[in-house]
Parts: sequence; structure tokens; C-alpha cells
Amino acid sequence: MNRVKAVENQKQTKLPARSRAGIVLLITLVLLVVLSALGYTLSARVAAQRQRDQYVIDYSQARYSCDSAVKYALATLEDLDPKLISRPNCPDFSDIYAMSEEDYQKLLEQLALEAGYLDDKEDKKSESYSDLLKSLEANDVGDSNNSDDNIDADPLDLVEIPGPYGPAWPFVTEPAEFELGTAKVKIEIEDENAKYPLGWALLGDPKIKREAEAGFLTFCEWMGMSQEDTTLFEEQLAAIGEIRPFQVDFKPITKTERTTTPTPAPSTNTKSSSSATTRTRRPLTRVRRTTISAAQQIAEQSALYARLFHSSLLDTERLARPLVVSEKRKESVLKYLGAWASMQVNINTAPRHVLETAFIFGGDADKIADEIIRLRRAKPFDSINELKEALYRYSDSINKCEKYITTTSNFFTIRVRAVSGGAEAASIIAITKDGKKVQRVAVVNI
Repeated sequence: MNRVKAVENQKQTKLPARSRAGIVLLITLVLLVVLSALGYTLSARVAAQRQRDQYVIDYSQARYSCDSAVKYALATLEDLDPKLISRPNCPDFSDIYAMSEEDYQKLLEQLALEAGYLDDKEDKKSESYSDLLKSLEANDVGDSNNSDDNIDADPLDLVEIPGPYGPAWPFVTEPAEFELGTAKVKIEIEDENAKYPLGWALLGDPKIKREAEAGFLTFCEWMGMSQEDTTLFEEQLAAIGEIRPFQVDFKPITKTERTTTPTPAPSTNTKSSSSATTRTRRPLTRVRRTTISAAQQIAEQSALYARLFHSSLLDTERLARPLVVSEKRKESVLKYLGAWASMQVNINTAPRHVLETAFIFGGDADKIADEIIRLRRAKPFDSINELKEALYRYSDSINKCEKYITTTSNFFTIRVRAVSGGAEAASIIAITKDGKKVQRVAVVNI
């Protein structure tokens, strides 16, 4: 009996020891879990802080590179003299925006066949295409170190539909790309006179208001905008128009300003007789006349509408939605809008629907647009008088539209984009250029 009791007592003494070991193990596991959670949280916060610090550094580099590129672009713009080219055997850029992706690809295939990049009846690369790649590699054009990529390259990538200046519409020159420090910079210069002047939709003159509204609706229909989007667009423009009507006719005006200066009180003269009476002097009124030139009024209107068109009053994000989803094409309503208060359309550089909105002010818009597109491919128009002579049947309609059209662009947009790491900075500058004189209209930093 004593031995049994001793065994039972021994078992009872061992159970608490095992329980204590289990409790210690449980506490250890809990501590390890807590320490792991704390370590993960700490490492995540450190990583996030490093990422934020790196973004600040990248953005600072991108912003600095963007500002430097803007200064460079403005400094070299004085010597920029864009020349229109002849395109007699090329398809006109005018109707590309209205093509579906399928039709656009068919057009590129046709051009590739005509250029000899593809064999007829066989969707294969021709010998001339291979010879072209070899010549490009010999001249260090493209990535000559990767011949396999060149062999597998799509011939359609070499087909370009030239714009009025050579590069794709609406570029005035080929986009410039270079590296500045750790940032990759891209500079693009666009012809603003080639786009539909958004201010035309806000013309307040009752004599042309009907034509202005018809031109706006024509533009929206050509761009394939829905009724809902068109109505919303009209409402937003109406809110902007209430601030100030848009003008295209400017004459010097004279402002008269009257300023009144109080005269000082007369000083006391001890030598005057006591019988002298004190006279009340009238305040001195001065009239100042200042003349505000037409150029000053245009600059003031441009600066005002540049702010309004890029404010929250206009939903530019909605207008920038892509109409065609493609790797090669970036078509949107905003791409064809002159949102910097331009007043004239360049008949040599504007696409079809913009030409039609311009000639609605005079009539026969579609016929005149067809003739202009046909003739300008061989030789751009040097003057409006030359246009009248070439289209003498429509001279009356052209006369009515003369103040809305031009043959030389003087309104340009400079787009600068800099990317460094995961940060991006961009600036958009609207400028007018008269000879070598460059005037900045507005700047938008993004």
C-alpha cells in the first residue's frame, strides 16, 4: 500500500511539471508571434518610408528635368521655322481619326505593299524590307544589337502617314527624346491652329451665333460624341461663356480715367489784413486717356480662356477618353480641341472636320473642305487669296470666313514630360510666335 501511494504521489508531482512546460511553450509561441508581427510591421513601415523618400527624390529629379527641358524648348523655339511639305502620293492625315482600327490596319497594309515592305498576296516580309533593316543597322538606326528583334519586327511599324509638316499630325517637328540625369525627357510641339478653336462655341455675336452652334455640333458629330456627352459639353461651355463672351474682332479702344486730387489748405499769412476773406479751392481733376491695342486685348483674352478651359469648369478627363483603343493610335476629342483661345484655323494643317466647322460660317463647308484636302497635298496654300483663286466658285463663301482661317500657324503647344524612377512631371505651355518673337500665353504644370 505504501508503495502504491508513493507511485501515485510521484505521478501527481510530475503532472504540474509538464503543465508548466506547456505553459512556457505557449507563452514562447505567443511571444514569437508578437515579435514576428512587430518585425513585419516595422519592416513594412521602413520599406514604405524608403519608398516615399525615393519617390520624393525621383519626383524632384523629374520636376527639375522637366523645368530644364521647358527652358530649353522656349530658348530654341525662336529659331523654329516649320515648313509645310508636299504629299502628292500619300494619303491625307485628315480622315485617320474617323477610321476604325480594322480600316486603319488595312490602310497600313496597303501602304506597306506599295512601299515594298510586304509581298503581294503573301503576308510576308519582302526582300526590300530586309534590305531596309540592314541599311538601318549599318547606319546605327534603331536597336542594331538585337538582330532577332529586327527580323521579327512588324513591317507596318515602318509605315508612317505624314502630317502637314512631315511628322504625324499634329506635331510640328519630330518629338525630341533625351536623358537628363536619371530622368527620361520627351518634348512635343503641336500646331494649335490645326485644331478646332473651342472659343468659337462661345461667340456672342447674334449674327454668327447660329453658325457657331452648327459648327460645334458638326465637330461633336464627327468625333462620334454621344448625345449625353454633347449636352454636358454644351452646359459646361455655357457656364464659361457667362463669365465673358469670346471675341474674334478686336479694335483699339481708349479708356478715360479721371482722378481727383484734393488741394492743400491755404497757409496762414500773418501779413494779410484782418478783413481778407478765405476762399475755398476746388479739388484738382485730371483726365488720363490710355489706348489698349488689339494685340493687348487678344493676349488678355487668351490668358483668361487658357485658365477657364483648364479649370474645373470643363471636364477635360471626359474629353480625353480614348475613342480608339490601340497601341499605335491615341484618338480622343481633346486631341482635336484648341483649348488655348486660338481664333483661326490653318487650312493647310487642319483635318476635315475642323475645316468644315470653319467654313460653316460662309457655306458650302463640305465641298470647300474636299477641295482644300485634294489641293494641299500637292502644294500647300501660301495665302487666302491663292485659295480664292483656286476655288473661285466659292469665293463668296470664303470671303465670309476669311477672319476665321489662315495659311500660317502662329499658335503652338509645347508638351514636356519627364520620368524618373516611379515619378513623373509634365508641363504644357501655350505660346504664340510671330517671326522670332515668342510670347507665352499660359503654363500648366502637372
